[in-house]
Amino acid sequence: MLNRRTLLAATAASVAASTLPGFAASSFAFDHGTFYVTIVSDGHLLLPTSFLAPDAPAAEREPLLKAAGQIGEQFNSPTNMTLIATGQDLILVDMGSGDRFMPTAGKLWENLKTTGIEKTKITKVIFTHGHPDHLWGVVDELDELVLPDATFFVASAEWDFWGGENATRGLPAERAGFVTGARRNYAAIKEKVKMIKAGDEIVAGLRVINTPGHTQGHISFELAGGDGLIVGGDVLTHPLISFEHPEWKPIADHVPDLAITTRRKLLDRLASDRSKFIGFHLPYPGVGTVDRKDSAYRFVPVT
Repeated sequence: MLNRRTLLAATAASVAASTLPGFAASSFAFDHGTFYVTIVSDGHLLLPTSFLAPDAPAAEREPLLKAAGQIGEQFNSPTNMTLIATGQDLILVDMGSGDRFMPTAGKLWENLKTTGIEKTKITKVIFTHGHPDHLWGVVDELDELVLPDATFFVASAEWDFWGGENATRGLPAERAGFVTGARRNYAAIKEKVKMIKAGDEIVAGLRVINTPGHTQGHISFELAGGDGLIVGGDVLTHPLISFEHPEWKPIADHVPDLAITTRRKLLDRLASDRSKFIGFHLPYPGVGTVDRKDSAYRFVPVT
C-alpha cells in the first residue's frame, strides 16, 4: 500500500544516499494539508539562450541572464515532475520527455526508482499541456503505454488544440514535430482519458485552474490546505525573467499576450495569498513563494 509513511521512508533513503560521492538527490518531498508532495527530476533540457525573451532590451536582459548563470549560447532548463499522494491515489503531474526528445531528459523513471516508489502505484496522470517535455513520456520505445493502468486527465481546450488545424497553422515550421508527437501520445491514451476544465476537481482538494497562453489550453492545479499550493507547469518558467519582467515574451509561448496576462494575474495572486508555487522549469525542486519587488516580483525558493 502506498501511504505517507512509505513515501517518507523512500525520500529519507534518497536524501541519505545523496551524501555519498557522485550521487545526486533525486527527490524532494513535503506535506501539504492532506497531500504528500514529491518532486522528482526528469533531467533537463538544453535550450538556446536566445529563447529567453529575445525581444527584450539587451541592456536589461543581459544582466538577468548573467545573474542566472546563463551567459553562453545554451542553458540547462530543469524539468521538475510533481507526484501527489492522497488517500489511495498517487497522482503524477505530466509525464516528462520520454526517450524521443532530448538525451538529457527522460530520466523520470530511473529517478523515481531511486526514491523507492514504484511507477505501477501511479493511479492518475494530469497534464498541464501538450509540449514534448510534458507529454512524450506517455509511451515507451515500442509506442506502448508506460502506465497502462492509470487514468489520464487532459484539458479539453488543450486536447482540441493539438488535434485541430490551428496546431499546424499556429506553430513555426521547426516545431511541426511537436504536433506529430502530441497527436501520437494523445492517441495512445484516448481510451483512458477524461476531459477536464477550470473548476473541476481531480480528487477532493485538487482543483483545475486556467493558465492559458503558454499553450492555448494550458492549465495548472491548485491544492487545498495551508496557504495553498499551485502546481504551475510552464506558466512561470524562469527564476528571474518570469518574475521581474512578466511582460517579456519567451519564444516558447504560443499566445504571448495572453501568457503575459496570465503571468501577471498569477503573480499578483501568489504574492497576495502567499501560496506555494511549483514551477516545472524553475531550479530544482522548483518550489517556493512569491514576494513583491518594487513594481514586479521575486521568486523565493524553499530552503
